[in-house]
Amino acid sequence: MTINVFATWKVKVGEIENVLSILKKVQDESVKEKGNLFYKIHQSNSDLNTLVLLEGYTDELAISEHRSSSHFQDLVLGKIVPLLEDREIVLTTPIR
Repeated sequence: MTINVFATWKVKVGEIENVLSILKKVQDESVKEKGNLFYKIHQSNSDLNTLVLLEGYTDELAISEHRSSSHFQDLVLGKIVPLLEDREIVLTTPIR
């Protein structure tokens, strides 16, 4: 069963370029994952410090493997999260 992730990140003022630079590396590695279907980065039109990530995975195991990956652990949790004011993640299943 396909699972999509919607992650909304509010980036601290002055850190958006740093976050986007690191996030591009995360995206490059994430799309190589066996269970990854897509990894899209969006920036709010009304607030450039708000990013919305749309990710697709084949199943729960693929999400678990993504979250256990070195790029997620080192780059997202280690480098990006400290640069965020807020972070909200919603897992969804498409309604057919």
